[in-house]
Order: sequence, then C-alpha cells, then structure tokens
Amino acid sequence: MPGLARKVIICAAVDGLVLQPLQSKKDQRSSHLVRIKYGDASVSTQSKDNAPDLSKPNSSFEAFGIIGLITVFRYSYLVSITRRQQVAQIRGLPIYVVTEVALTPCSSYEDASEAVTKTAIALRTRSSEQSGDESSGEDEILPVGSGDEVGDDSADPEGEPEWSSNAATNTSPRSSIAEDVISRKGSYGRFAQRWFSKSGWTMDQKRNMGLSTEQLDQGAGNDQSGDKKGAVRGVPKTFPLPSTAANDEAALSLLPKLLRTTQIFFGSSRTFYFSYDYDITRSLANPKVPPSSLVPLHAYVDPNYFWNRHIMQPFVNVGVEALALPIMQGFVGQRSFTVDSNPPQVDDVAKDSVELNALPTSAPGSPPPEKASPDARSTEKKFDITVISRRSIKRAGLRYLRRGIDDDGNVANSVESEQILSPADATWDPAAKVYSFVQIRGSFPLFFTQSPYSLKPAPVLQHSKEANFAALKKHFDRLGKKYGSLQIVNLVEKHGVEAPIGLLYEENIKRLNEESGSKEKEVGYEWFDFHAVCRGMKFENVSFLLDILGEKLEDLGSSVAVDGKLVTQQKGVLRTNCMDCLDRTNVCQSSFAKHMLEVQLKDQGFDLNIQADQENAWFNTLWADNGDAISKQYASTGAMKGDYTRTRKRNYRGALTDAGLSLTRLFNGMFNDFFLQTTIDFLLGNVTSLVFEEFEANMMTKDPSVSMMKMREQAIELCQKRVIADESEELMGGWTLLTPTTPDTIRSASFEEVVLLLTDVALYLCRFDWNLDKVSSFERVELAHVQKIKFGTYITSTISPAQVDEDRNVGLLIEYRPGSADVMKINTRSLSSSVGSKSQAAAEQEAAEADKADKDAPADPPQDEAKKSVPSAQQQPPTGITGFLTRRGVLPQPPPPSRKIALKALHSQTSAADRVGADGEDESGAPIKRLTEIQEVVVIASDIERLAVKKQPALLDDGKGGKKTPGEVNLIEKGDIISLADAKKNTSVLEQLGHSIKKMVWA
Repeated sequence: MPGLARKVIICAAVDGLVLQPLQSKKDQRSSHLVRIKYGDASVSTQSKDNAPDLSKPNSSFEAFGIIGLITVFRYSYLVSITRRQQVAQIRGLPIYVVTEVALTPCSSYEDASEAVTKTAIALRTRSSEQSGDESSGEDEILPVGSGDEVGDDSADPEGEPEWSSNAATNTSPRSSIAEDVISRKGSYGRFAQRWFSKSGWTMDQKRNMGLSTEQLDQGAGNDQSGDKKGAVRGVPKTFPLPSTAANDEAALSLLPKLLRTTQIFFGSSRTFYFSYDYDITRSLANPKVPPSSLVPLHAYVDPNYFWNRHIMQPFVNVGVEALALPIMQGFVGQRSFTVDSNPPQVDDVAKDSVELNALPTSAPGSPPPEKASPDARSTEKKFDITVISRRSIKRAGLRYLRRGIDDDGNVANSVESEQILSPADATWDPAAKVYSFVQIRGSFPLFFTQSPYSLKPAPVLQHSKEANFAALKKHFDRLGKKYGSLQIVNLVEKHGVEAPIGLLYEENIKRLNEESGSKEKEVGYEWFDFHAVCRGMKFENVSFLLDILGEKLEDLGSSVAVDGKLVTQQKGVLRTNCMDCLDRTNVCQSSFAKHMLEVQLKDQGFDLNIQADQENAWFNTLWADNGDAISKQYASTGAMKGDYTRTRKRNYRGALTDAGLSLTRLFNGMFNDFFLQTTIDFLLGNVTSLVFEEFEANMMTKDPSVSMMKMREQAIELCQKRVIADESEELMGGWTLLTPTTPDTIRSASFEEVVLLLTDVALYLCRFDWNLDKVSSFERVELAHVQKIKFGTYITSTISPAQVDEDRNVGLLIEYRPGSADVMKINTRSLSSSVGSKSQAAAEQEAAEADKADKDAPADPPQDEAKKSVPSAQQQPPTGITGFLTRRGVLPQPPPPSRKIALKALHSQTSAADRVGADGEDESGAPIKRLTEIQEVVVIASDIERLAVKKQPALLDDGKGGKKTPGEVNLIEKGDIISLADAKKNTSVLEQLGHSIKKMVWA
C-alpha cells in the first residue's frame, strides 16, 4: 500500500497552513506539500519549490500523523498527533496509542502562526523536561521504547528536505547516565528503567494487587500535582476565539469548550490507536486483502471502526493518501509470558521473591518485554498475548444517552474484542501458529431508555412490539453474516427492574429462531443471572457459566493463521450483555478468553494449569485494563469488579471502590456527558454545526440515529388511520408542528410536537406519544367553524440566539367557534411505558386491546360516550342546584366563546446530517428543495383557508345579493403571534438565571 507519512512538518505560511509528509525509508516516492487555505480550509497540493522559509525558531512543529480537519460554522482546525506511545507489536509491525494532539486554527495567518509557535515551544519544553527527569510523570512505569521517539526503522524519515531541518528540532540541554542506559534496548534496559524509577520494583507488586491504572497513578510516590494535570496534559484550559469571529454569531460561545473537549477526546483520553502498516480494525478471522499494493490503508479498513473517517475526508477528496491515517477507539494491550511443557517444582520462597518472579512487568497496553534469555529451558516457550478491542462508530456515545438499538439494527456500546496468541518468535518463524479468539458485546437489541438521574433506573421500553422485532432481526442478520454462529449470554437479573427487558429479549429470540426455518441459523440464548449466582462477592461462581458454555466455546473454536494465511476460521462468536455491557460483561468475557487460551496452549502441548505461576497476573491485568478502557469510553469511569478481574479475588475494598465508581458515573451522567455526547456526534459526522445552537437552547440534543423524518411520516400515517373514521373524508395534508402543552393558549411552559391533519371536512390536532407510537388524544374541528387564521413571528423563548431569530421562529394561530360536531377525545387506555409496572405479556395484551378499540371506535362518539371522555366546547344544560332552580325554563345560553389552536413550525434545517439537505436530492435522486419555516406556515394556512371557504357559503355573500369569488374571501391575516419584544417582556429573570446556571453546569 502507499506509504503513510510517519511524520508531518506543520508550519504557517502567508497563504495557508503547509504540511510536509515525511515518508519511511521503504517508500522512496516524493510527497508534495499540502496546503490548507485560510478561511474556507480548502485542501490542495503544491510543489516543494514553494516551501516556506523555516529559519525562524519555533516556526513549525513535528507531528506523527494527521487525525483530520474539523469545521465549526466557518472556523476550521487541523487536528494532528504530537505524542504517541507504542503499545504492541504484531509480526514486527508497531501499534501506537495517541497521547496528545494539537489543534491548529485555519482561520487566518495570525491565528495559525501563534498556534504553531505555542505548540512548538510546548513540545520543546516537554522534551527538555523528560530529558532532565527520566523518572517523572506518566513515563515512569512505561517500558523502554514506548515514548514518542520509537526506535523502529519505519519511523525514521529518509532524506528530510532542507526546509524541514530546523522544524520542531527537540534538542536536549542535558543528559544523564540513567537516560543513556534507559534509552538503550540492551538486556539491561528494562532493569535500569525500573531501577531508576521513583516507584522502583513496587509498581509491579501494586499491579498484581489489583490496582487499576488510575489507582497506580494516585499511589505513585511523586508529586501528584503534576500527574493530576497529566490526564489533560498539553490541553490548555481555555481556547481563544478566532480573530475573525463575530461577537453576535450564534453558539460561538461553545467553540472553546468544543476545542478543549476534542483535544482531550482524541489525545489525553488515550483511547485512540493506530498503526502505519497493520490494519487494527479487522480481526484475524475477517481479513481484507487489498486488490493492489497501491490501495491506501484507509480504503480497506473496516468502516465500522474508522473513527476519523468524516474529518479525514477533506484530505481523501484531493488524493492526499500519505496523510489519511485511520484511527480506532477501543483498546490495544500486549503481554509476554513463558510456559513450560514440563515445568519444574518451585518452592514457596522462590515464588514469593520479586527478583525471581517471572511475571512480566509491563504497564497496561505496553509492548512485550525483551526476548527470552539464551539460557532458557529447552521445554520452555515464550508467547505474546494481545487484546484488541474495537468500538463501533455506529450508535456511538455515552451510557444513558445511547442505549438499545436504532432502526438500522445498530446497538449502543458495540465492541468487538479479539485475543491473539502468538509465539514470541512469530516474526521470524513463518511456520508459527497464530491464534485469534473473537467475542462481542453490545446493548440490548431493543428500543429502550433509562434516566441518568438514578443509581439504578428502570428501563423504559419504546415503540411497538413489531418495531422492536424488526430492528432486532436486522441486528442478528448482520451479525450472522459477519461472524457465523451466534450464542447470546444475557447477564441481567431475572427478578427486579431488569427482568422485564430480559423477558422481552428472550421472547424475541424465540420468535427469531421460529422464523429462521433452519436449525443451523438458530441463535443460542443463555440467561445467566450474574448477581444471583455470584451473590455475596462469590465471583468465582462464574465458573458455573463456563460449565454450561464450555462445550459451545470449544465448538466455535479459534481462527488460526500460519505465515499470514488463514488455515482455520472461528465458526461463530459469543455475544455477551448486561445492562451497560461493562462490569458483569468484563468479568465473563475475561473468563471466556482464559478458557480459550488454555485450549489453544494445549493444542501446542502446554498445560496452563500445571505451570509454576498460577496467578497469571499477566493475563488478569491485561483483561482488567481492557475492561477499564471500555468502561471509561462508555461510562467515563473505570470498570467495576475490576479487583476480581485483576486478582481473581473479591473483598469489601473492591465493593467500596465500586460504590465510589457508581457515584462518579451518576455525576457524569447528570452533568458531563451531555456536551461530550454532542461532540462525539459532531466529530463522527452524525450532526452538523447547528447541533451547538440546539445544545445552547436546550443543554442537550436528540439522538441523530433516529430518523425524525421517517418517524414523522409514520406518525402522520398512524394518526390518519386512528382518528379519521369517516371514509368519505379525503385527507388533504398532514404536518408535524409544535403546540403548547396547555390547549387554547399561545403561551406555555413547554411545547410538544403534534400531528396536524387536514381533510376536506375538518382539522385534526393529534397529540402523539412518540415513545409508544400511539395517539394519546386528538381534537377535531369542523372547517365550517374556522373564523380566522393568523401567521407570523412566534417567539416562545429568548434565552438563546437561535430562539430569537424571527425568520426561523414562526407559526400560525387558528381561531374557531366550537360546534356540536367538534370533539376532543383522550385515549385513556395508553400502554404504560414502564416495563417494571406490569408483565410484558399483560402489557402487550393491553396494547393489542387498545389498538383494536381505537380501530373500531368512531371518530365522533355517541353523545353519552363523548361526555365520558372530554366534552366538546358545546355548553351542556346546567345540573345540580343550578339546574333545579332553572329547570322550569332553561335560560338561553350565550354562544360558546372562540377557541384557538397555536402551532409553531419546526425548524426546516436541523443538526441531523440527513442524506437530504436543505437543497439536494432525495433517495431516488430527484432534485428537491425544502421549504423554509415561513413558507411551510403560509402553505398550511392557505390550504386551510381554501377548504374552510368551501364549507362556509355565507362568506361568499357580498351583502348586495351578489357572490364573491373564493379568491376574494380572506380568512388569513399576517401579524405577530408573539413578537420578539413581547417575548422578552415575558421572559422572567428566574428563567434567564436558570438557563445561565444550566449552561454553567452542562456547557
């Protein structure tokens, strides 16, 4: 494949940012310079003859790759990798984790030049600090060669151009014997690194006690004031606004927070991995060989795990393949261990000695230790074990903000974990067997949500039974095509709040198997109540699950490759889930992986159960680090039950730690996750920059995976079937709009989205339950009773710039005089959405009865039934004492007062990155043009007026015995429903203060 740039020199020229890709020695082709134009951030190539002068100090800096180009409104920023750490090596090909990124503005020369200078100085200062203190900060427990300057030949650029010789030159002002010893890769390198480290030998002992990476950092003997900043090392607390920014631009105040969040997300979080030569997005069992060596890496990586695909597109579009470096979120870690086919007896003294302990001492996700010494036993063999977890970009996000499944069958927290077992000499031994075992996790493939404001919230089911089954079927069809045979492991409780969703899952799997029509295609289902079986901190009872699934595991087997060719393929996978797919799932997946490791080693003549080392800390800590990484990405904390995963022991200390993690997760779910979720959606291209306007208004955003256009079309169709009973009525149009939750008013504390239906006879205002896909109530208004239609500005709030835009905030007001044919009906038989309130069978039966009743019920109920629901506005005769006093002669009733229906147009342009834009083509390729808000309101008003005039012949009477034409009758008037001035008057100080507090907390 074409060579990826191992290094990139970045500088600010007068006409744009200039990038110089530096290739490896293996790739002799010359790379052109890449220019990013200021302003529109257009990418182009240019000749090296136009290289800028970099003789000035700090005029450029060196990056290890480009992540992409993000554009917010009209401001663009280049995201580049400034620090990395090697974490593994597969067949001699290194894999790195991103540890720090730089964001360089592309708005103007002044902004770009200032940012480049600051980055260059920061990198130079960092290099000097590390050279002066070889044991400082986060590097004290890292193995040799794990820093930024990785000593592989592929990382050394050949023949750097003259103009880059002064760029980002990191010179060390001083050196030391300890530094020289540690920097070598000789047999004494690792010993020296531990010896000169402030933590010394105790770091490994602490790791074997079950402490996580965070706890190790907190327990280190150095000053934690610096380490505390290490979590966001190199990330400034504030980002300056572009010099060209307009003060009144909407939501621009969120730009600094977005930039800081992006820098932490891609860099300091240490959750993104890449390799220049190895495709880490595909497992050994799912390879994709490019048809030609000229195909770039980004063209054949698995798109489900290509996290920077969207922001890398500007470079791909112009053919700058050298900069198209795919990165993946998840985890990559590696350990080395030695097994003996005939292990000797080891006394207890030797086992307890730190110096004689043969356990590896690498940090989480670090490269394997050096190769075995020449005096190793002939019956010993050294292996590398590597764990690669790949987080899907589909339905990506955070714990309570992304749950369940979407319409396309994608589930939240979808992670593929691969365990690779390879001999340590596999690099130069073509006949060596390399084993791969893959398992997956993912949220319940059902539509449900949970509140983030509770420690253990009850799941709330959404949508109909058929909609849930359709999405679940898509999910398992896709998994079956990719992996083959499927075995589900459901770990939720069989009693309590988790039980109903587990029952529904089980029912859907039974139906799926019944409809599959083939025994081979059936999906296995094992419901293992983890909390019940392991109650009392007896996590060792997970072995019961292995007893149940052990034979199935071995039948699915592993994939085996020899000399890079797949000779045996894994037949299927285990799909494990609990409520979050984190803590219980981590424990069980590590147990499955351990079982398969034992099977793979036995296949080569080694019995793991008779080895001198029975703690297997190298395995436990590797999988515990994997669990922590996945948990941090989804729940913002390390994994619970991590002490058991690390040590295979559970005690009260671990339980107390888990309690603290629960509170931390609760806090993050209530405050921190909302903006981070918005940022993730934006970086993946699921939403546009408009999402920040929406966030500023509501402090949260909608799920972009839910197609609101599709949902609204379905809602209009369902309302038509439910409320229009008279077949003679012809549907003329249907729309979704906003209306006050309180009827017959134009102001309300909250608004809800409703369905408005227009027939040739009446108007129907349907209040819709969007979670259950049901009509909760509707109001029918005869067109003959419509008196006036008003359209114009409709400002309902003034707390954000988007809400005071008079062009986008418009609506219409329909006034009518109620009559006997006008009805308002409430569906009191709506199914409760709380799955914990009743059994699923009873809930479904009640829903079916309600649906049948809705279909059979007429739109105009009999008079006595109308009284039982909500009476129409027609006045009823007085009853009680008033009726007794007036029954001799009923007093004439005044005409009923006019009522009004206030409707506000939805914004025509939203943040959702739909396939159909404001101007574009629909799915069939036909050109379309979306109506603006005011255009939509005018169309609705005109349609209502035209049909209302037909139903009111009196309006055509000119009062002189003649007739008016329908065009001469005017029910429509233009005017403000709520003007901006009135809205400002009615916005209380308390409301403004509340929004300011919310913005301070969430934004």
